[in-house]
Amino acid sequence: MLSRFSSCRMVAIIVLLLLVLGGTAFAGNTAEVKVTDASGRNVTVPGNVTRVICSGSGCLRYLVYLQGQDLAVAVDDMEKSRNMFESRPYFIAHPELREKPLFGEFRGHDNPELIVSLNPKPQVIFKTFGNMGHDPEELQAKTGIPVIVLNHGQLNVGKKDMDETLLMMGKMIGREKRAKKVIAFLNDTIADLRKRTAGIPDAQRPTCYVGGIAYKGPHGLTSTEPTYPPFFFVNAKNIAAEPEAKSKQLQQTTFSRESLVAIDPEYIFVDLSTLQGGSEVNALRQLQSQACYQILSAVKKGKIYGVLPYNWYSQNHGSILANAYFVGKVLYPDRFKDVDPAKKAEEIYTFLVGKPVFREMKEAFGKMPFTRIDLAKVD
Repeated sequence: MLSRFSSCRMVAIIVLLLLVLGGTAFAGNTAEVKVTDASGRNVTVPGNVTRVICSGSGCLRYLVYLQGQDLAVAVDDMEKSRNMFESRPYFIAHPELREKPLFGEFRGHDNPELIVSLNPKPQVIFKTFGNMGHDPEELQAKTGIPVIVLNHGQLNVGKKDMDETLLMMGKMIGREKRAKKVIAFLNDTIADLRKRTAGIPDAQRPTCYVGGIAYKGPHGLTSTEPTYPPFFFVNAKNIAAEPEAKSKQLQQTTFSRESLVAIDPEYIFVDLSTLQGGSEVNALRQLQSQACYQILSAVKKGKIYGVLPYNWYSQNHGSILANAYFVGKVLYPDRFKDVDPAKKAEEIYTFLVGKPVFREMKEAFGKMPFTRIDLAKVD
């Protein structure tokens, strides 16, 4: 009798365990979370996201910052292309991304047919710049996969948007702690730059200009930014800055040759993305050969400096910060005595993308990043 009772009890326990374990597994596989994305859409996503694709400029970069590149099951064609000079640190650090399957074209022009044919399929589609390329709602309807629109944000005025995006992505892929570390690292780096250059009298801040800023491709010397972040973070006197610049988001603009010559900045920095353009739009060639620029003080005194491209498939934030340390070293050497810009760049890249890639970028751009450029030697 006791034996029969014990047997029944054992069976009951086993059944109960199976139900509990089965129920747990079931809940784990089907648990869902409702989120509100940057466009205000309410989207239901899996509670445990391990497979994603990143659509739009800068989206995959953020996944790399979160150390989640292995979760990407496919990439857009930007990650398949090879530029003359590669200026995306996250891609240099992770060339394996090129080997992943294709899901669409760059800048958010996704291909629903390619996406649904992926094996394994993504559980979530992250999408920056939701107003570009394929409509998020239509893409979700065609693929049956949740689409999360994200604000790309920026390091200066748009920092809050950027932080929120990192945190949302981090929570969804189980990298929330990493997201907080990235945000803290960026904040601390910016704070260090500002502290080093605080309190410098206006009379002791030399005038400067940056040209050759990329925007959907390479541009010449007159392509600049009133809110160029490296200048902004070291309190530089940017001749292209507008009175309300500090309250504006990053934006490329054209500064006239006449204004550049008339104001005559003491230092000129050249974004080396300009090298990817032909001779007519290469800022260094323009400084070297166009007569109107020969009267510039910076040209006469040899105060032309190369900085890393940063606006290539949206902003490479590590390059912005690395450039800021180099600009600070040039403009205020006493405030940056303890800084080696090249070593600082490697420190920044190692944290953000997992590998030191500055040396490789410097070689790719003819060893001109973070150096004074002799225009007579420009080919």
